[in-house]
Amino acid sequence: LFRSKTKKRSEGETQLESAQESMTQADGVLRGLSIVLGSIAAISLLVGGIGIMNIMLVSVTERTREIGTRKALGATTKDILTQFLIESAVLSMVGGMLGVLFAVSVVSAAGAILKMSVVISIPSIVIAVGFSALVGVFFGIFPARKAAKKDPIEALRYE
Repeated sequence: LFRSKTKKRSEGETQLESAQESMTQADGVLRGLSIVLGSIAAISLLVGGIGIMNIMLVSVTERTREIGTRKALGATTKDILTQFLIESAVLSMVGGMLGVLFAVSVVSAAGAILKMSVVISIPSIVIAVGFSALVGVFFGIFPARKAAKKDPIEALRYE
């Protein structure tokens, strides 16, 4: 009341707000932002996974003779499956590491420009790269199964 009288304002023109109300509003905004960023990340992982699957399908097609030769020499279905799953996991893990390097450099540069301290969590980086590898394995299952089920005689005839 005192403040409204000194500024020659009526009581309706002023508003008092507690720190708790401000915190609640900030939490709501941050929660919405987290949902949006999480959605963008999920879509990015889906698109990246589909890209990995396409790359692996092309790799399987290009290496049909290699697969036939390996099977003819005694490689089991499990061996071929493991080979292509490891390849897709490594491919996506390298992509994850490049993404982390890009993110760390952008955040560090932004922190330097804004003169803010930047905290980079190593466990978060490990989880991100590990999750990237899991996405690679998940989306590499179909191409790996396709490669593992190839008939060696048909694969050796393939040109």
